Amino acid sequence: MTQLDRYLLSKLMALFGFFALVLVSVYWVNRAVLMFDSLISDGQTAVVVLEFTALTLPYVIRIVLPVAAFAATIYAVNRLDQDSELVVMRATGASNWRLARPVVVFGLIASIMMAILINVLVPAAKQRLTERRQEVAQNVTAQFLREGSFQHPVKGVTIYIRKISELGELEDLFLADRRDPARATIYSADKALIVRSDSGPKLVMLNGMAQTLQQPGDRLAITRFANFTYDIGTLFNVSSNSKRSLDEIGTLTLLRGGAQLAAQSDASPQQIRLELNRRISQPLLAPIAALIGFAALMIGTFSRFGMWRQITLAIFGLIVVQALQNGVESASSSDPGLWPLLYLPALGGGLIAVAMLWWSGRPWRIRATATLQEGGS
Repeated sequence: MTQLDRYLLSKLMALFGFFALVLVSVYWVNRAVLMFDSLISDGQTAVVVLEFTALTLPYVIRIVLPVAAFAATIYAVNRLDQDSELVVMRATGASNWRLARPVVVFGLIASIMMAILINVLVPAAKQRLTERRQEVAQNVTAQFLREGSFQHPVKGVTIYIRKISELGELEDLFLADRRDPARATIYSADKALIVRSDSGPKLVMLNGMAQTLQQPGDRLAITRFANFTYDIGTLFNVSSNSKRSLDEIGTLTLLRGGAQLAAQSDASPQQIRLELNRRISQPLLAPIAALIGFAALMIGTFSRFGMWRQITLAIFGLIVVQALQNGVESASSSDPGLWPLLYLPALGGGLIAVAMLWWSGRPWRIRATATLQEGGS
């Protein structure tokens, strides 16, 4: 790379880091606030909240990288124009195509970052986040089972615990289940334990009694027991689904495929192919966003009024690419066989950038602009 390329690339990378940090912080704080309210209200500690919010960071960074690349390119080129550096570069004979070379390198660097996030870090973070959510969901003691107060996890169910020992034993348990109008049951036990199982958490009551009132007839049945197991997984919406989502599986595992992957995810070969191509096509949006921003600002000559028209054109071009992205995502999700459409936003964005670069470098247009400026002066 020449000194000019290194100079432009250093400016782009510095601004890219700044905009990425700002956008990630704003987006992450909004998600963290919602997660903080949900977890704290369930009785979780600050450590759990920090762990959950940290696991969402790779996904947040993946979303903002193309926008950060676009914003960095717009700001850098606009600043070069205001400081007349862009005029000097053009005066040395550097064409717009030549000045686009460091932008392409910058876009490829951002694309590599996105590829690492999408194919490695995001699946690993989502898998870990799913595991931790299941662990927290099964930790019903931290959610609803609190000593000394009546809890109502769902309508028709009341739980009271006098004390929770240091070993996690629930002492003097009272549980009233009135969800079935024809059959109301009240359980009482000296002690109870929360036991995890593949189908969700179970409540094992020891040395207790069950009083069941059946309707019609007001018949009361009393049963004493040494131990009794009660399924409380349905009370706390604890899912026992062991199937993995495709976005939680690494790319290498998806490439290997096989019957084991199909059994783990319940995904068809077409859906796996769609996910793989989605992970290949999404990193291409970062260099396309940077090139659209650069090419739009290359249209026109120096003006004391700034480059607000070119910036508006660049934003419009990015909106078109994003609209294409939303459309192909919706179409391919409905029909996995349409996976080739995933490359349409990158292809369309590339054509837009090339067309604007070609338009900005047309010799007759530059001469006409110069003639108009001379006539006006």
